[in-house]
This record gives sequence, C-alpha cells and structure tokens, in this order.
Amino acid sequence: MAPVVGITSSPSGNGYLLAASDGGVFAFGDAGFRGSEGGRPLAAPVTGIASAAHGGYWLTASDGGVFAFGAPFLGSMGGHPLAGPVVGISATPDGGGYWLVGSDGGVFNFGDATFSGARSGSTGGSPVVGITRTYG
Repeated sequence: MAPVVGITSSPSGNGYLLAASDGGVFAFGDAGFRGSEGGRPLAAPVTGIASAAHGGYWLTASDGGVFAFGAPFLGSMGGHPLAGPVVGISATPDGGGYWLVGSDGGVFNFGDATFSGARSGSTGGSPVVGITRTYG
C-alpha cells in the first residue's frame, strides 16, 4: 500500500478525498469518486490533490504532471525542466484554475489562477512542502 500524500475537502465540506503516491484516490463522506491513477504506471509519484468547486479533482505528480478527474485539464509542467519537484496543488475558489508549487518555492499557475509571486531562486531555508489558497 502506497503512502497517503494529500487530502482535500469536498465542495460542501462534508467529505474529503485522500491521494496516495501511486495515484490511488479514496473518497469519504459526500466526496464523489471520479477516478484515479491507481494501478497505472506513473512517470513520477503523485504528490498532491485539489478539489474543484463542482466536485471534480486534480492530482499532481512530482514531475509536474497533472491528472484531471471530473475537472478540466488546464495544463501542467510535465515534460518541462523544474528546479525542484512539484510538492503540491491548490485550486482556485471557482474551480477554474490551479497552482502547482515546487519544493524550491516555484509557483506555476493554470486556468484562472493568478500569479502573485514565488520564493523560487532564494538561497537557504527549508524546502516548501505544500500549498493552499486563501479565502476572502
């Protein structure tokens, strides 16, 4: 069994999805299961999961690849050189976009996610391990 690497809430907040490094997805409460990469060969391990506003979700892998399930595919960093592995994904409030973050602090925006800055290129400090959006 692969380790769980991410969690995201359902749009209502009455459920959640867990993602495992092998691409498996596990739904609880009112979170709908829309598919997974479990059992399929992956180029890199899954590192995060994010819910779309309408109930779909995205998985991201350490190579920047993104897998869409019941949500639109809006792009990825798969196949692009990265300064550090992608460690997380977060969706915009309306589900029209998402951000990926690398361990070096690099941020990549897709869809309606806006770029607001990054820590990429800084020296020293601890690696980034995740990302979340703010509300308001």
